[in-house]
Amino acid sequence: MPMPARDYARYFTAGHTFTLTSGLVGTVDVRTAGELWLPSGRVVAGDPFIALGSGECEPFAVSVAPGRYRVDAAVATLTNPAEPPSDTPHERVAAARLVIRDEPVTSWEQALQAGQDASGLGDDEYFGYGVDAGTGCFYDAESDDSFPECEGDEGPLWDAFEKYDHAPGPYLVTSPSTGHTVAAFGSGWGDGAYPTWIGRTATGEVACFVTDFFVIEDPEGD
Repeated sequence: MPMPARDYARYFTAGHTFTLTSGLVGTVDVRTAGELWLPSGRVVAGDPFIALGSGECEPFAVSVAPGRYRVDAAVATLTNPAEPPSDTPHERVAAARLVIRDEPVTSWEQALQAGQDASGLGDDEYFGYGVDAGTGCFYDAESDDSFPECEGDEGPLWDAFEKYDHAPGPYLVTSPSTGHTVAAFGSGWGDGAYPTWIGRTATGEVACFVTDFFVIEDPEGD
C-alpha cells in the first residue's frame, strides 16, 4: 500500500523529542515564516532554486480560497548525548506546514497533482517533489513568474539564506517588484524526493499542507 501519513501533530509540538537510530537526539522547535500570499489558492511545493520561475512545477489538484496563510517549520535541533554541547546547533527542518485552518486534523491524504493516482502506488511509495538545492518551499501558482529578481545565486531568495549563513529557516521572501511571496526552508538532510500531505478537519475542510523531510524516523520503522 502507499506510504501512510505520520503523526504530524507530534512533529509540530514544540519541545517534542525523539531519538534517531544513529543515537542523535532531536528536539523540535516550531518556527513561523510569516503569512504566504496565495492570490489564486493553487498551492505549489518544490525546490525554489529549481522550480520557481521554471513554469514546470504543477500546483496540487486541491486548491483553497485565495488569501494569506501562515507557514510553519518544525525545526529539529540534533545533539549527540555522548559529546559535549556544541556552540553551533545542528538544525534540520523536519517538516513544513502551510496552515489553512488552525483546527485539528482528523484525516490525511497525499497532495497530488492533476493526473496522479495514489491507488497505483506500491508499498511505501509516494508522490513527491525533487530537491536538488537542499531547499523546499510553498508558493502560489500565480507567483511562479513573479520573481524576476531571482536567478541563480542572485535575488531576494538567495539573499535570505545568505544573510543567515544558509541556516534552515524558514524564510518568507517577497519580490520587491511584484509583492508576491514564497516561503522557503531547508529540506531535512538535503537533496531527495519528499511527499506533501493534506490534512482535513472533521468536516472535510482543508486544514493544512505538510511536507515531510524524513528527519523524524517512523517509530514503527520505515
